[in-house]
Amino acid sequence: MGGYRFLEHTADIKVKAYGETVNEAFQEAARALSEAMTDTSKISPIIKRKIEIEAEDLEALLYIWLEEFIYLFDSKGMIFSDFKVENIKQTEEGLKLKGEALGEEFDIEKHPQRTGIKAVTYHEMKIKQSPKKTTLEFVLDI
Repeated sequence: MGGYRFLEHTADIKVKAYGETVNEAFQEAARALSEAMTDTSKISPIIKRKIEIEAEDLEALLYIWLEEFIYLFDSKGMIFSDFKVENIKQTEEGLKLKGEALGEEFDIEKHPQRTGIKAVTYHEMKIKQSPKKTTLEFVLDI
């Protein structure tokens, strides 16, 4: 069973997300990002967005995965509450993630704005994997 929690940090938001698999941990990381931005229980899953990204390693994949949702919020006004990582595959170039997100257009009347997230950082990023659990730690720049 996956989940996330917010950790103490002096100036930004630090997140610890976890799951039984790396896919589940990535889903929980995205959920934590959205929860930092608004109350995700108020987001209706009416628009499905396919996500396909590539990166050279797992840290870069996590960075790009989360940055994709910040970009979609900033440029398209989209906010998401449900995430599914279908697979993460090794390719000749590195790693490729295929997934999807469900959400809707951000509406300030419906979605109370919490924290404005500027970016994901590599600062304090940690990924720990074992056969039964993957844990991700990362900082969101506010």
